[in-house]
Amino acid sequence: MNLQEIDFSKTLTDEEVYNSIMSNYSSLSKDWIFHQWNWMNNVYSSFKDHYKYMIIISLVEKTLQFYDQMQIQYSYDEYYSKTYIQIEKFSITEICEKLDLPKETVRRKVLELEKDGAIIRSKKKIIIDRKAFFYVRPENQIKFSSKYIHLVSQGLNRDQLYSKKIDTKTVENLIKKKFTLCWRWFYRMQIPLIIGYHKFMKDLTTFHIWGTVSMNQVLNVQKHLETSSDQPPLDHFKTSDIILKNLGSTTGLSAMSISDMTEIPRATVIRKCKYLIKEDLIKMNDKKQYVLTSLNFRKILPYQTEIFKYKAKFIRKILNLLVIS
Repeated sequence: MNLQEIDFSKTLTDEEVYNSIMSNYSSLSKDWIFHQWNWMNNVYSSFKDHYKYMIIISLVEKTLQFYDQMQIQYSYDEYYSKTYIQIEKFSITEICEKLDLPKETVRRKVLELEKDGAIIRSKKKIIIDRKAFFYVRPENQIKFSSKYIHLVSQGLNRDQLYSKKIDTKTVENLIKKKFTLCWRWFYRMQIPLIIGYHKFMKDLTTFHIWGTVSMNQVLNVQKHLETSSDQPPLDHFKTSDIILKNLGSTTGLSAMSISDMTEIPRATVIRKCKYLIKEDLIKMNDKKQYVLTSLNFRKILPYQTEIFKYKAKFIRKILNLLVIS
């Protein structure tokens, strides 16, 4: 397709996607929460360490950036058929700046990744071994992301902002066909979000546990509202009030349930939950289950606004690529 054949009037802006996501928050929130919770589970389960995974994908993103700059594109199958990825001019300092982590933390995690056999360092070069591909291969994540993008497109269709009718499989096929381009966009959304999560809780394991409690309570609220015709729909800015009004502290998760859902050891869950209780971000109900407090959404709201902007940018790029492909 050449430039003369592209109807740019059918492409979207970040603002249009952002506004549509906000106005359709009630129907989209459940899938987005599950999308991000699944992503955090993948981040942790790969190495049983959030930060090791983040270092690996920050290195992978650097190679995807190089491919993009050189106008090289690989499909999903082509990319994962490689035996290794070599990265020139590797720098601990660069990773520290990219992930906003202390140099000593990054240095220690890189040494652990070497010991795991996931990476090999040679002077200023670094090789990501095929062994690491298994951990970062996003087969399921592509499905979750494609489903969410499809749902957002339906809202844009209803708002008459996007004329192309697509289904989940169409999005999935596009991402797999133009994988190195699309997944660079995905990482450019997720890496800043993870950095934001880290800043919010000072620790990704703590955020993961808090996010699991939040997901459980929000999904239970939505289920409750779906069976109650006189209740208001969820709204981005009113969610905490609706959660507390409709469920209060009756539906929570035990430490064992959180551990089973996340694979984080139960002892770690209990320790992190003590910190969250101290910070008044969660509390324990009469059933010895962890639930949200009213402080949660007021504290996270500034981060949520930024999250939605990153999300809108990623989705806009995918939907516009579908228009011009």
